[in-house]
Amino acid sequence: MHLIFFPFMNYTLNMHIFLIFYLLMTIVTFTLYGIDKAKAKKQVWRIPESTLLWFAAVFGGLGAFLGMKFFHHKTKHTRFKILVPAFMTAQFVVILAFCYFFYVKN
Repeated sequence: MHLIFFPFMNYTLNMHIFLIFYLLMTIVTFTLYGIDKAKAKKQVWRIPESTLLWFAAVFGGLGAFLGMKFFHHKTKHTRFKILVPAFMTAQFVVILAFCYFFYVKN
């Protein structure tokens, strides 16, 4: 399983790299939702919905979910109400699987 990231590093370091990536994607996605909400209030150019959903899908699900709740943004859009929690749940499952393989199995 350690070949997923860098084969020359140990399991713990690989897991830390993965968790740092997840944290960064969460922060970036949360920030994007905040920026888009501010732009919506000013009625200026917006971040495309596809971009917001793409960031949510690529390990930014928690940030998107928190951004929706904190900024009250995209909460009435059906696509966002369904996809963002689905992405977040899938990402938590992947994180738990990585934790299992990195810490329990090794």
